[in-house]
Amino acid sequence: MASDNQSNSKNNFHQTVVVLVPLPLQGHLNQLMHLSRLILSHNIPVHYVCTAKHILQAKVRVQGWNPNSISNIHFHELQVPPFASPTPNPNAETKFPSHVTPSLEASTHLREPVATLIQSLSSTTRKVIVIYDSLMTYVVQDVQHITNAESYVFHSTCAFTNSMFYLDTMEKPPQESSIFIPEVPSLEGCFTTEFIDFITTQVELSNFHVGNIYNTARAIDGPYLDFIDLMTGGQKNWALGPFNPLTIEKENLKERHYSLKWLDKQEPNSVIYVSFGTLTAMTGEQIKEIAIGLEQSKQKFIWVIRDADKGDIFDKDGIRRHELPNGYEERVEGFGLVVRDWAPQLDILNHPSTGGFMSHCGWNSCIETITMGVPVAAWPMHSDQPRNSVLITRVENWLYCKGLG
Repeated sequence: MASDNQSNSKNNFHQTVVVLVPLPLQGHLNQLMHLSRLILSHNIPVHYVCTAKHILQAKVRVQGWNPNSISNIHFHELQVPPFASPTPNPNAETKFPSHVTPSLEASTHLREPVATLIQSLSSTTRKVIVIYDSLMTYVVQDVQHITNAESYVFHSTCAFTNSMFYLDTMEKPPQESSIFIPEVPSLEGCFTTEFIDFITTQVELSNFHVGNIYNTARAIDGPYLDFIDLMTGGQKNWALGPFNPLTIEKENLKERHYSLKWLDKQEPNSVIYVSFGTLTAMTGEQIKEIAIGLEQSKQKFIWVIRDADKGDIFDKDGIRRHELPNGYEERVEGFGLVVRDWAPQLDILNHPSTGGFMSHCGWNSCIETITMGVPVAAWPMHSDQPRNSVLITRVENWLYCKGLG
């Protein structure tokens, strides 16, 4: 009887489980959600950890696959204190979405429940692998005290942009490096003081992880991964991307978004897709000028025009409905489509009628448009976007000419 119990115990004892801890913003939630799909394909259980609202956000917005159809992914809805969810301010001094700062500060309260969860998993698992967003270091810092747990930092931007951050702290690059170093925009105006303080807290604690994971590929920015290898003193750095699906699961025709049905009627490579991501708050004047430009161009387009996400995307109080010139949507009917709700970007970029993408160059958008082979017109706003746009518009051309990409 004891032997049978031992056998059952061994059967219930997982060799390895992976815990994913994303920052509660769409561009970060989405990338680790896609990474979970890749890990699950190796039959490794995944535990995705965040607040209930942000887990729901990640699940309803993920594209290309259905997390509800997979049994081996476990969602842990942890509690944080109530936080303010102010409306975006398009007239703020910088384009950085400071209105989401309260939700980020609230996420620091996940430290204790995350530690409790990892400790619990460690008692029934030979190895717990914790992959956490670089901006959630404070939350997972207790993992270093769990003997059979190992942690890896996930960087939500590309190796090129991360390597430029390293160079910001140096007078000149090391002689061992032969990478192409283009002129990059300064970080002035890209972040608020409060967010820089938030980043600094994470960096000061970041001394216990085993390695770094990037949602990129060596074909995209291989030389910059090599440079980061050099700068991190031989620490392990992995390019595991692209995380997003390269082929899209066919949805039920009745459930297809109306933008895809509209694209079905257009000629191949004839439509430009215009979207500035989830955290860009456009002014009324900017909206007006884009509207005029698209209309007068007579270029076929899909334009996603929605207010920036709040810290709680399900709180619709104060969200603006952008005003367009009188009769605008009627005048562009036939060659333009205005989308005011959440758009299936991956599906749109994958559609044969989409021939271009006007983008803010958030890294999700960059990696998705690269994998779907759609050219980009770059209009960066804040954060890593200005430097990502340099990778897209200049570095990729250099890599191609050198035969490295």
